[in-house]
Amino acid sequence: MVEKIIIAEDVYYSYTAQGSAAVQALRGISVTISRGEFVAIVGHNGSGKSTFAKHLNAILTPEHGRVVVWGVDTRDEARLYDIRQHVGMVFQNPDNQIVATVVEEDVAFAPENLGVPPEEIRRRVDGALETVGMTDFLKHATYQLSGGQKQRIAIAGIIAMRPDCIVLDEPTAMLDPVGRREVMSTIRDLNRTYGITVVLITHHMNEAADADRVIVMNDGLAVMDGTAREVFARAAELIDVGLNVPQPVELILALREAGVEIEGDILTAKDCARAIYEAMGRRAGNT
Repeated sequence: MVEKIIIAEDVYYSYTAQGSAAVQALRGISVTISRGEFVAIVGHNGSGKSTFAKHLNAILTPEHGRVVVWGVDTRDEARLYDIRQHVGMVFQNPDNQIVATVVEEDVAFAPENLGVPPEEIRRRVDGALETVGMTDFLKHATYQLSGGQKQRIAIAGIIAMRPDCIVLDEPTAMLDPVGRREVMSTIRDLNRTYGITVVLITHHMNEAADADRVIVMNDGLAVMDGTAREVFARAAELIDVGLNVPQPVELILALREAGVEIEGDILTAKDCARAIYEAMGRRAGNT
């Protein structure tokens, strides 16, 4: 039986700026996330995806409806520690999460604050750095790291807290292509090698294509929810809500519009290459 570890039911939330009318960010969103899933949540700016992410470890709590994390209602302030032990959060800018000048001290910071014994902290720091591929940087100054390396250290700091789930709110938004590849490789390993549940908030469709499941948000609601292949097969609907599609899907759509007969649902570059090869073969056979 699949264990549902996060349950959001009919969640509403609005922001109120001084002197302005309230802006409804979430409008009754209902989503469940199961143990071990890799879920990408996508949507245009203002769709509510980051607001929803902040509800998953009680940074925000619903005005109406509820979010339950491992059986705990996030509005129960007495249980915030328990919630955040289960769900860690990584934000866009790693500089906002790095608090120490040396890598190992930064990764140790949260376990130390939790009162973890020193010998256990050592094990957790070493294990977390190995998980994100940063063991060789143990003694490095954090300010000398690249953007991608800093984000991996921020992720290691969360891993050292031993969460069951990590929510990443656009973790590659401020990184160059090399940094994005480093961080996405780390995220895939967390899920597929270590079994950590991952919720990735992203506006990069190629990143979302790596997920097991994609949730599309628009106007504070989840308007699509399915496997990456199922969701990106609905390209016209994605474009209607202000999103693009992964590059292989975009290429295939352009070829189809040009009259090339290409079969099947295309998601990855490998899918794309195979479909084009087969289409060329069919054309050659008809000439």
